Amino acid sequence: MRALARLLRMLGRLLLVLLVVLALLALALKWRYGGGAPFPERGTAPLLPASQLEIVAALPEPPGNLAVDTPERIFFSFHPEARPAVNLALWEKGDWRAWPGAEWQPGGTAEHALHEVLSLRLDRERRRLWVLDTGFHGLHRPRLLAFDADSGALQQQFAFPREIAGLGSHYNDFQISPDGQWLYIADASFFALDPALVVYDVAQRRAWRAIAAHESVAADRYLPEVGGRRMEAFGLVAIRPGVDSIALSADGQWLYYAPVSDNYLWRVRSRWLRDTGLTPAARAARAERFALKTMSDGILADGAGGIWLTDPEHFAIQHLDAQGRLRTLLRDERLRWPDGLSQGPRGDLYITASGLHQIIGRPPSAVAAGAPWHILRLRDPQPAALSQ
Repeated sequence: MRALARLLRMLGRLLLVLLVVLALLALALKWRYGGGAPFPERGTAPLLPASQLEIVAALPEPPGNLAVDTPERIFFSFHPEARPAVNLALWEKGDWRAWPGAEWQPGGTAEHALHEVLSLRLDRERRRLWVLDTGFHGLHRPRLLAFDADSGALQQQFAFPREIAGLGSHYNDFQISPDGQWLYIADASFFALDPALVVYDVAQRRAWRAIAAHESVAADRYLPEVGGRRMEAFGLVAIRPGVDSIALSADGQWLYYAPVSDNYLWRVRSRWLRDTGLTPAARAARAERFALKTMSDGILADGAGGIWLTDPEHFAIQHLDAQGRLRTLLRDERLRWPDGLSQGPRGDLYITASGLHQIIGRPPSAVAAGAPWHILRLRDPQPAALSQ
């Protein structure tokens, strides 16, 4: 009996130590990743009626980002947070299919099969679809892959070196210069908390961190609340990535960018980002606050000096004009966490509704429960009221 009592006392001490360790770990996680204030309200009355928004595609799993080739042909990703079997797809003839094929999907048999894709962009002039493989937060080296948009043949691949894409990085979104020679990438660095803008030189096949360790790429301490859910996993880890929203002006001269929870949309001349003679600090010194914004995910330049922004907190699309004036274009419950933006050849604005607030940290059954998931289209996204 004494031996049993000693064993129980020892197990009790071990349990106490384990509880203390877990409590300290939870406190450390909360201190490093958690908490935050509500984001300021900045929207206006919507300029457009909800009837101007229409469903283009109904999908079994939530879409992440998209690249519109034609109204009948849309490349898109199934959002990685939904843990899809097919990650990269094409909507065509009223249905979707794995693209370029099943062998390219995560775990597929292709030599350079994908690990995890969120963002993709179309270089229309060269008929190239560029795909950004995040590499599971840097568990694998993030990669860029360029496919022939018509045949699906792989044309180029680049794996980012570890010194600029280490463990905890999150190569989240990117934009392509009008001449197709430069890619500008947002490393949101969710876990490493070392966000940066990264530039890739297509011709030279090399990349560098252009701006890092600067307030323009680091998230402000706000906590998103979407659809009544505070976006803080287990009450410890806020969904608060670094630089995420990224857009390039139509002439390629200005890069606009911001973390999701930043007060401001920032911008910098793209030529400074490409200048390898400058240090990251020197480039950052040339960045400027463009305007106050709402909480944002995907953003896109409108061709007239303004920026469209998705606003997950309000199920809305916002617009900043060339003078930095913010107005709400449209609100609609179908915009469940509006995420990716792409403009079609006819000027319409295409939007993915990823519903992240309904799937992050939830079981796979939540994906099925939320279906169908949508790609939507906003007709005439630049109403006359924007010029007033």
